[in-house]
Amino acid sequence: MAELIAADKAMDAALALLRAGEVVAIPTETVYGLAGDATNGEAVARIFEAKGRPRFNPLIAHVADMAMAERIGVFDPLSRRLAEKFWPGPLTLVVPLRAGSGIHPLVTAGLDTIALRMPKGFGGTLIARLGRPLAAPSANTSGKISSTSGEAVASDLGGRIPLVVDGGATPVGLESTIVKVEDGKVRLLRPGGVAASEIEAVAGAPLLRGATAGIEAPGMLASHYAPGAVMRLNAGIVGAGEALLGFGPRRAEGWQQARAFLNLSESGDLREAATNLFAHLQALDRSGAGMIAVEPVPSEELGEAINDRLARAAAPRDNPHV
Repeated sequence: MAELIAADKAMDAALALLRAGEVVAIPTETVYGLAGDATNGEAVARIFEAKGRPRFNPLIAHVADMAMAERIGVFDPLSRRLAEKFWPGPLTLVVPLRAGSGIHPLVTAGLDTIALRMPKGFGGTLIARLGRPLAAPSANTSGKISSTSGEAVASDLGGRIPLVVDGGATPVGLESTIVKVEDGKVRLLRPGGVAASEIEAVAGAPLLRGATAGIEAPGMLASHYAPGAVMRLNAGIVGAGEALLGFGPRRAEGWQQARAFLNLSESGDLREAATNLFAHLQALDRSGAGMIAVEPVPSEELGEAINDRLARAAAPRDNPHV
């Protein structure tokens, strides 16, 4: 079983494991990440093995500073401006992969681009101390609910990894927003912890939506972030025995008969809802209900990212790669 060590005592142990080509679960401001040296093929393979992750799904490479980012990716002026505004923080930029970057091909899944992010806190310090970028997808079994606490990681992956660094609950609670600059315009590949309106304010233009050619970045599989229970979205009525994920002060009809009930935010605050999303889904999944009904969540600001995750969690799961 994985050793669970508090973040303020875990740095040396994490560094030793990463230098040995192992993987380590670490806290970030978004969700917990399963980190391995992005230049070490065996370490990256261990990430895929521990998660049961499809090999065609690329990983984000996490960097300590712009100098490290520039050694890995080629930044156009707008991508650099976005990095200067939002890094360190929950924004991932997809840029062309620089020749001779040293990034192992498993990280990019054969693409000629690389997804880069600069995390805050423990992760940023760890990467700076290591001196190499870390590939770090969410620390959970592939396709399942992302972990926002050290205990959740240990419960899911504890038998497959050596160390979980416990930094408490993650402050954002959603994965990073992923964007790609194309011909001077910004395309949103995955909504996340930075609202689209914030990016548009820097870019000076509306974001383009959706990928143009298949999977261009992590987190774009149709079915993802899924609990064991079936999900039913925009529920106005709750059936007997269903669990209910609520939002705001108004309740779906029949909510009293729900097997279990949790509210993303009693006051309707989208940032609070984002922080609670994955932990609440995990808790309702443990209730034993076969169906989780979800009350409507508005789609503006961080609601766009919340609804993206809910839609992927509710998507059909007949794809054997998910």
